[in-house]
Amino acid sequence: MTKYVIHYTLNGQRRWDYAQLQNGTPAEALAALLALHGESEADAIEHIRVSRAL
Repeated sequence: MTKYVIHYTLNGQRRWDYAQLQNGTPAEALAALLALHGESEADAIEHIRVSRAL
């Protein structure tokens, strides 16, 4: 697993978080964000961009 930075928008606010992901795909990042914020925020998460952490 590799550490990635996930840039995203939650309720109109730009945010970022780190996550250990296998491939760094947006779908995998969304699953990590839902685990972090809860399933109720699924509609509020937008504009997901994934990059490797330094």
